[in-house]
Amino acid sequence: MAIGRLHHLVIDCPDPRGLAEFWSAVLGQDVTYADDDFVVVARSDRHSGLAFQRAPDHQAPDWGDPARPQQMHLDVMVDDVAEAHARVLALGARRLTAAAPGSGEGDVYADPAGHPFCLIPRPGWAPPVEAGRA
Repeated sequence: MAIGRLHHLVIDCPDPRGLAEFWSAVLGQDVTYADDDFVVVARSDRHSGLAFQRAPDHQAPDWGDPARPQQMHLDVMVDDVAEAHARVLALGARRLTAAAPGSGEGDVYADPAGHPFCLIPRPGWAPPVEAGRA
């Protein structure tokens, strides 16, 4: 029996609104709550999602550096890695590493606040990403 259910993954950052807008565009979900220090991106205001909390002294992780580890990362399932690559770069992401061709692994990026995330090719068992937006 579960003790609870995930509500939000809360991510510290220096600019909650800016980072929420980045992830809103990447995931195709709306900003469902916002104040000066806390912004939520979710499917609707009745769903859990990602929350961004102001942390003025936030130090971004440095991928591969144990002195400033990744802290957390998101895997983002995509239908077309090349298309998703271009779109996240246009939104302000930075590419950190590229997966070996045919490995089934994803490329690693940093969002505008430096948090790492991966673009993962959609596995065969999952419906197309756009179908999940309904």
